Amino acid sequence: MSAFDIYTIPIIIFLAFVLVMATVRILREYERAVVFTLGRFQRVKGPGLVLMIPFIQEMVRVDLRIQVIEIPSQDVISHDNVSMKVDAVLYFNVVNPERAIIQVQHYLPATNMLAQTTLRAVLGQHELDEMLSERKKLSTDVQSIIDSQTETWGIKVSNVEIRTVELTENMVRAIAKQAEAERDRRAKIIHAEAEFQASQTLVNAAKILSSIPAAMQLRYLQTLTEIGAEQNSTVVFPMPIDIIKPFLELVDNPGKTSVTNGAAVIPHVKDMPLSS
Repeated sequence: MSAFDIYTIPIIIFLAFVLVMATVRILREYERAVVFTLGRFQRVKGPGLVLMIPFIQEMVRVDLRIQVIEIPSQDVISHDNVSMKVDAVLYFNVVNPERAIIQVQHYLPATNMLAQTTLRAVLGQHELDEMLSERKKLSTDVQSIIDSQTETWGIKVSNVEIRTVELTENMVRAIAKQAEAERDRRAKIIHAEAEFQASQTLVNAAKILSSIPAAMQLRYLQTLTEIGAEQNSTVVFPMPIDIIKPFLELVDNPGKTSVTNGAAVIPHVKDMPLSS
């Protein structure tokens, strides 16, 4: 074997290896190859073994898996002029590799910038209370807007989650005062409703007791029993006002007293009940 063959064979093996590496490409299940022939789009290949023509064809790998982008904290002014910082998470995947490579230069940063702009625009149209109570609905609105705009790029936005709504300290204190006032309002309403129900119950009880005179006497006796059970030395006995009413009238009108055989006669009270 000549010296020429000794140096030629390694060179040929090396060139063959380089040619094979430039010709044979292996794509994973979640990858696709956008193939260009002399700079013009040919087709999308993969997954598996893909053969390329060296120096004539080139390909761009595209990942079809769902990708996650953290939208950095954005300064947002709500519809009621409240300043806050809001961040979110964006989930998307490439559904059309051809559009993702041809229609937009770099689809990943483009989607990120679009998400930031849309987040500020959507949240700026709502008030603070809506952001705090309807976060899921706002996330759905942001997701639908971004998805409609990235559809031409071959990108499908599957979900947007608003993670944090950060308020200033002054606003946090104001919200705390509002919540405290709301709790006080509810407590007063509940107390008023309880008083109203108690008054209705007392009115009903008074109607029942007034309809049956003996019921009031039984209520007096029950009250005395309760007082005696506590071993108190003081006994309170209620006296109906009708018993002392004639005496009060006599004091108010002394001239109306009649004299019979030199003695004052108190006006007779007919059917004066002992109790009511």
